[in-house]
Amino acid sequence: MDILPYGRHHIDESDIQAVVDCLSSGYLTQGPKIAEFEKAIAEYVGASYAVAVSSGTAALHLASLVAGAGSNADIITSPITFVASSNAAFYTGAQPVFSDVDSNTINLSPEILVKTFQQNPKAKIVIPVHFAGLACDMAAIEEVCAQNSAVIIEDAAQALGASYSDGKKVGCCSHSLMTIFSLHPVKSMTAGEGGIITTNDEQVYRRLLRLRSHGIIKDDDEFQNSENAQAEGLVNPWYYEMQELGFHYRITDIQCALGLSQLKKLSQFVERRRQLVERYDIAFLGLDWIKSAQNSGREDSAHHLYPILIDYEALGVSRAKVMMQLREKNIITQVHHIPVPIHPYYQQLGFNMDNCPNAAQYYQQALSIPLYYDLTEAQQDYVINTLAEMLS
Repeated sequence: MDILPYGRHHIDESDIQAVVDCLSSGYLTQGPKIAEFEKAIAEYVGASYAVAVSSGTAALHLASLVAGAGSNADIITSPITFVASSNAAFYTGAQPVFSDVDSNTINLSPEILVKTFQQNPKAKIVIPVHFAGLACDMAAIEEVCAQNSAVIIEDAAQALGASYSDGKKVGCCSHSLMTIFSLHPVKSMTAGEGGIITTNDEQVYRRLLRLRSHGIIKDDDEFQNSENAQAEGLVNPWYYEMQELGFHYRITDIQCALGLSQLKKLSQFVERRRQLVERYDIAFLGLDWIKSAQNSGREDSAHHLYPILIDYEALGVSRAKVMMQLREKNIITQVHHIPVPIHPYYQQLGFNMDNCPNAAQYYQQALSIPLYYDLTEAQQDYVINTLAEMLS
């Protein structure tokens, strides 16, 4: 039996050829593939603009800066996420605030978010995390944020290809100022590494472009120092200017060439994941000791992960032992995610899980099992049967 990881990318000959063609084109970075990729992503999700950057973390950092995060504007996010979601607050001088999840979706609870705002008057930005590819209840979250004059940045790192309940694509920014995506290899599609920010706001878009490349612009109609920019009424051809402190968060043409090729297959990637999820859902229906962690929005989710809940205490077995036994049978599992407040860095700053009991309960029972495009039904049946035999 082949080793079955919890996630894996799919690369075919068309992807390889796209990269080869880019390598032969003369452009490795800062070339035409970047704008082409950005346009294709914007069209796919239905947003006006897209900015491609070096990682999903870079996307979160820039989006938080543009949204106004800082010492007077803290960021609310979920405790069940990768640390990048909340680290973006620290990058900008803000403080992260954790709001508990809904036990049925493992996404931010709009009802609890109301209380979180009441307890944290400095919170001016919310980063809802579309956990495992399932979109949050953005209409409800938007309403709560509007009542508190808060800006929304959707963390859709795991949700490229997902839809909201109204059928619109995640990333269209119909409920937010910005949405970020990740292009890491275990996501729905990959560019090797990379991130994307989408928005419908032109000023936001232009500032993101500036910040991703050292705060520098080369567009003559926005130059601030006209004395240096022009001579005899003409723009100096060598001229550029740094207008604010930016970063080197650029993505390469090579990555965008791969991303463009992968994007053509994204719909079939997501559809295959949904088929596999349906098979898992059916298989686990009759098992009291395994439950899917998310039971709504199955047709809308991008299904980045398949997280299950196992009552290890009732079964008298530890999660570590289950994972090791599965590994011995070539099944690689993972836990998504260790709640951010219990990481040592956060604990040392005084964070804890006292206000997030739903997230704490989820973490005690969570396990992510194999789910990816190339997983065969026979391999999936092996995962299902192995779990059934081990835990029966």
